[in-house]
Amino acid sequence: MARETDTPDRWIAQNRRASHDYFILETVEAGLVLAGTEVKSLRHGRASLAEAYAVVEGGEAWIMQLHIPPYEQGNRWNLEPTRRRKLLLHRTEIERLEKAVAQKGQAIVPLKLYFSRGYAKLLLGVGKGKKTHDKRHTIAERDAEREMRRASRAGERGG
Repeated sequence: MARETDTPDRWIAQNRRASHDYFILETVEAGLVLAGTEVKSLRHGRASLAEAYAVVEGGEAWIMQLHIPPYEQGNRWNLEPTRRRKLLLHRTEIERLEKAVAQKGQAIVPLKLYFSRGYAKLLLGVGKGKKTHDKRHTIAERDAEREMRRASRAGERGG
């Protein structure tokens, strides 16, 4: 019998601002190097991707400002909540991300943090920043889609 924690892709945190602020061009799944108390804190569903961003330095990928709060029973083994953490990626994936970031206006944005088959994973997206008029256009499209769904439901009810 599978427990709820064993289900694949159990979300811990999601970066909702990412789709609002960036056009996501491609995504990559990365593993995280974490300490034991950090994993226990994540299992309680506590993390924040709000300020997080990823960088490539010296041929290695790092996640910065990912906030994992201290584990309550962790006492002296707890580490700094926003320390930089190494991302586990293949060399070719790191090189592809490095080339993407070298282009003007693109950044590596963390999208989701989740457990997959017992391992903490981070879904990274290569994003191109949206301008204000692009954001307005996206909001207008979403509102139009919502109105069409409402109208079709009202038509189905006969009202």
